[in-house]
Amino acid sequence: MAAGGPGPGRIQGGYDGFRGWVVTVGRHRALDHLRREGRRPPAVLVSAEDLAALAAADDTAAGALEAVATDAAIRLIATLPRDQAEAVLLRVVVGLDAASAGQVLGKRPGAVRTAAYRGLRTLARQLEQSGQAPG
Repeated sequence: MAAGGPGPGRIQGGYDGFRGWVVTVGRHRALDHLRREGRRPPAVLVSAEDLAALAAADDTAAGALEAVATDAAIRLIATLPRDQAEAVLLRVVVGLDAASAGQVLGKRPGAVRTAAYRGLRTLARQLEQSGQAPG
């Protein structure tokens, strides 16, 4: 993306190229974080009393419901094989096209489309079996 472009530090590929670059950086940072956390002692947690004293700037109930729904979706996606989970996250959650997601994952666009399709089909089956299928 940046190498060999029209100038130093330039990103090629327009909006999708930029989003792909951002996701690549984020993915690498997340992997670095997980490796680093594996070597560190656990962090000190903030007490509930300290948290209760902080005022929320937004609707706490709506935020909690959204967080629960997002957490449930991420947990469900995490049950997929890694290639399918990554493809679903990049294609559906982040909204990358197959070519940009393929650049992030180091795969061909067709392989990303196939992995995302299989992952979504598996998720639909799981939701249907649990009685949570939409529609």
